[in-house]
Amino acid sequence: MAILTYSDEKRLFRGNQENFIDLIRTGEEKGVQVYVMTTSNFKLTGKSAVGFTYNFQTKSWKKELLPLPHVIYNRIPYRKFELLPEVQQIMQTCMKHAHIQFFNPAFFNKWTLFEWLNKSKETQEYIPTTQRLTTSEELEKLLQKHPSLYLKPIRGKAGKGIMKVSRLTDKSKSRTFQLSVQDKTKSHISRYSNVVQLWTQIRDMIGSKDYIMQQGITLSNYKQRPFDLRVLVQKNSQGEWSIAGVGARLAGKMSITTHVPRGGSIDDPAKLLGAGFGTLGTKKILRRIKSAALVIARQIEKSSGDTLGEMSMDLGVDGSGHIWFFEANSKPMKFDEPHIRKKSLENLIHYCIHLSKINVKKKKASELGKKKTAKSAPQKASR
Repeated sequence: MAILTYSDEKRLFRGNQENFIDLIRTGEEKGVQVYVMTTSNFKLTGKSAVGFTYNFQTKSWKKELLPLPHVIYNRIPYRKFELLPEVQQIMQTCMKHAHIQFFNPAFFNKWTLFEWLNKSKETQEYIPTTQRLTTSEELEKLLQKHPSLYLKPIRGKAGKGIMKVSRLTDKSKSRTFQLSVQDKTKSHISRYSNVVQLWTQIRDMIGSKDYIMQQGITLSNYKQRPFDLRVLVQKNSQGEWSIAGVGARLAGKMSITTHVPRGGSIDDPAKLLGAGFGTLGTKKILRRIKSAALVIARQIEKSSGDTLGEMSMDLGVDGSGHIWFFEANSKPMKFDEPHIRKKSLENLIHYCIHLSKINVKKKKASELGKKKTAKSAPQKASR
């Protein structure tokens, strides 16, 4: 198995090297050779490839010629790298290769995700009202339907660039609009007397970036702090979607999101849900969360038309226990919960073993086809 990442001038390669080392270690335990391939040394012709192995004794990386991988796991860390023409060409080479399986070929686009999930009756119920952010008129229209909206960059990551717009009415029944802008661990709040002023500020802040606007959901909270659930969904040794684990993220006191880099914190889902739904209610909700995540993962993979092996999801639960889908990430950051972390590494290796068996079957079928063609060729000539 090769982990594909982007080359770097200052260090050997981009990406979470700790994560790569953990995968190499888990591979060794399961009898699978795992190494890192970079975009600059990328070549799939011949019988060998240039890759980096890790020496656990010397704690160092070594560049060497290695056997061609059976499976390539895409971990190019940023969209800007993935969209480069030379990297796109590498992706196409991987996807078209007859004897190499390639999975998770691209980052998800937030708008496309919601389009895919709205296509299916099975997943529609989990989707908050979501539209592209295009004009002040559209913003005002959606604000009339919902008291608050979240504005999210279509190609955003880790909560960066998220804003919240709220419609407020004071005692004199005059309407104002509040804009909360997430900045590191705090949110900055400003108010506007009309949508025109609000829109001018939003346009200044987002510039040319594409955004979606989404119905604000009043999430379940713990000690007056909202939380959501992070679900890691991965393919298993049978190549079927399974739940690696469910974590919880509690929003920071001054934050409009639950993302840890934005002030959120990791917590126990059963504890947080238990405060509002009790022990029995929590068990039911966690069962439904897992079921929803599997249905959503299947719909995303089906709509994408690509081979996917894993994704993380942000799912919320409101006060009535309804489940809402907010986001999915095709290149999940590593979960800090030890039991989820261990399971995630094992699942990736088991899934790669499953994919390599498909390769062997394909190769045998291909060789058998060649033999049959070779045998039938002289007969045709004698006629």
